[in-house]
Amino acid sequence: MKVMSATEASRSFAALLDGVEQGESVIVTRAGRRIAEIRPAGAGNGRVFADFLWSTGVDLEFASDVRAAREAVRLDEPAWPAD
Repeated sequence: MKVMSATEASRSFAALLDGVEQGESVIVTRAGRRIAEIRPAGAGNGRVFADFLWSTGVDLEFASDVRAAREAVRLDEPAWPAD
């Protein structure tokens, strides 16, 4: 794993992100102490977050409002009226 100082990370942030995008992980240090680890984000589809929201006891009235809003969206109609 690559190690770089906070100053170095700041000065070459775009290159740091390029490396992370390619799968590299980087430890960032300040005054010789580890302060952060920058690594590629895991791929996800939001399922874990959605499960968390529903497991915390969503307000049923709010859930009903969200369902109604989803049903109100018409994907089979053009987004803009034709002239």
